[in-house]
Formats: sequence, structure tokens, C-alpha cells
Amino acid sequence: MQYKKAEHDISSEETLRLEKLRDYEILNTPAESAFDQITQLAAEIFEVPYAGICFQGDGDFFVKSEIGGAASEIVQNLNSDRFVFFASMPLVSPDGYHIGVVYVADTTFKLASEQQLKMLQHLAYMVMEKLASRMAIRRTLRAYDDRLHVLVHDLKNPMTAISLQSELLGSIPGINDKAAIIAGKINAQSKKMIDKLNGILSAARKEATSFKPDKDKVDLKQLLEQVKKGFELSLEGKNQTVLINIPETIEIFADPGKIAVIFSQLIDNAIKFSPMGSEIILTHRMADDEVTILVKDNGVGLTEEDLGKVFMKFAQLTSFSTNRENSYGLGLITANALVDIHKGKLWAESAGKDLGTTFYVTLPKK
Repeated sequence: MQYKKAEHDISSEETLRLEKLRDYEILNTPAESAFDQITQLAAEIFEVPYAGICFQGDGDFFVKSEIGGAASEIVQNLNSDRFVFFASMPLVSPDGYHIGVVYVADTTFKLASEQQLKMLQHLAYMVMEKLASRMAIRRTLRAYDDRLHVLVHDLKNPMTAISLQSELLGSIPGINDKAAIIAGKINAQSKKMIDKLNGILSAARKEATSFKPDKDKVDLKQLLEQVKKGFELSLEGKNQTVLINIPETIEIFADPGKIAVIFSQLIDNAIKFSPMGSEIILTHRMADDEVTILVKDNGVGLTEEDLGKVFMKFAQLTSFSTNRENSYGLGLITANALVDIHKGKLWAESAGKDLGTTFYVTLPKK
């Protein structure tokens, strides 16, 4: 796989596009059979010796899969006399950002039929489906791993206290033999448990990122505005509006990256399950030591049964996205796990079918 320079200016739109591309975690990854099969199909459909899948990074083209071994030359020299036939379809994220292409090329002249181009478009869609599903799965697994590791870390402190107290109990002068034996057994078992917990945490610390929230001062209103900006194309496509009715600065201590994922998942969910032209409204409630953000839509709503399992993995709900958008059943699971890591609460309320849904996120200020 290889990189080649692409001349373009970095704008705010380009910055958002690159963020979307990085979310897919595809750059600089090794070859994978799923992408190779798509490339092979493209070559066979057009009966050409050259085909590939490439992504445009920050000034570079990353070739994920290719047939013919001339991807960099093809991408960089589309007007070259050598390649007299070239056809491509853009790889477009669900919110409209172009992150790469699926292409075919040949050194001999030919005409692409409308049917062939439609099939190439389907292949581009298959690439994006693969990227979206792997991103959803990875986010959920990381969130669940982080929640597990935080729980293990929290368990370690009381187990350490039990171990020390049982050791002190066993060394009290005049303690009877039976009590001393029991204290010794408690101490031995608690130490074993601590060793196991330390083993889990040691493995977790070898991960690329820390499982514990990297807390910093976060202006929630500003963070929500940034998250909203990432959905501009999705909102435009459905003629929807996100209104952030939070007139004041709200500061909490939290992990800004994880908090951004939480609200990104909730807003994405509201967009998918709301009709064309609707409004999604974000408001807040303040308390002494916590803040609650409300994400309210006027979409398909949830039944009482749905509300009981909306945060369950792969739950079968009665609601469906309004424009056939894909839903992997993992976004709300991820958000719930990340809220839990912050010792917060996430729940949903709905008056019923087609009456909209409101998600509540309560987070401690510190």
C-alpha cells in the first residue's frame, strides 16, 4: 500500500472530511480480503486489468486494494496517454463527505455502459457499508472495554481495603484461633482477587489509549456546537435543523473526546429517526452537582416495550429510520457505556409511536 501527494487546500470543510476519514481507521491498514474481493468484482465487471480502492488523506492517497499494480500512477495521472479508459465512483460517508474512490482503468479504449456504472456505484456503497460497520463495532467494543476496566479499577480499592483490614484483624493480640483462621482466609482470597484485577488492568494499560476518562474542563455548549457542525451535510440532506437552546456556558470536568462521541451518537440517532424537515432540539437542566442535556426529536417515537430495551445490544425495536438509513443497533449502546464511565445516567422517554423521543444525559460537574 502506498501514499502519494494530492494538491489541495485545507479548509474547514476539508478538516471535517479528514475527521470523518480518520474515524473509519482505514489509513495505513494492511490488505483485507473483503476489500480485495470488491476490487476484483470491479475489474471483472468492466473487464479491465486495473482496479482499486483508495482514500484521500491529508494531502495523500492511500491505496487500500488494487489490481494491476499501478494505482498511484492512475490516480495521479488521469490525463496520461497510457490510461485511455478510466471510471470511478466516490466513496461518500452517510453525511456526504467524499473520502475516496473505487476506480477501474485500462490502457485500451472502451465505453462504460450505464449498467456497469450502476454496478460500480453499488460496489462503492459496499465499501462504505464495510467501513461503517467496522467503525460501529470498534467504538462499541472500546466503550464496553473501558467501562469494564473502570469497574475493575473501582473494585480494586475496596478489595485492597478488605485485604489490609483482614491482615490487621488476624494480628490483633489475643484474637481466638478460629477468628485468626477466618481472617487469614479472607486475606488470602482478597489478595488473589487483587492479583487478578491487577492482571486485567495491566492488559488494559497496554492499549493505545487509556481506559480512564481523561478529564478536562469542558464547555458543553461549545462542544455541542462542534458536534452539530459535523452533521451539517446530513441535516442539509434531510432538510432538518438542530437547535441548541442553551443560552449559557456550562462547564463540567469530563473527557471531551468521549463526551463528543456520546452526543454524536444521540444526534445521529435523532437525525435517522426523524422525518424530513423536522427540528431536533437540545436543552439543559442544571442542578447543584450535575447537569442534564436533553436531546428531543419529533420522530418515530418509542413504544413502552421499546423503551425497556433501547439500550440492549442488538435489540429488535419497532421503530425504523425515516430515510432507510442504516442502523447497527450499537450507537446508543456505545453512548450508554461512555456515560456510565463518567458516573452519569442516560435514559429515554417517549409518548409513544410517532410522537418523538427525548434522550436525557445527566453528567456530574466534577
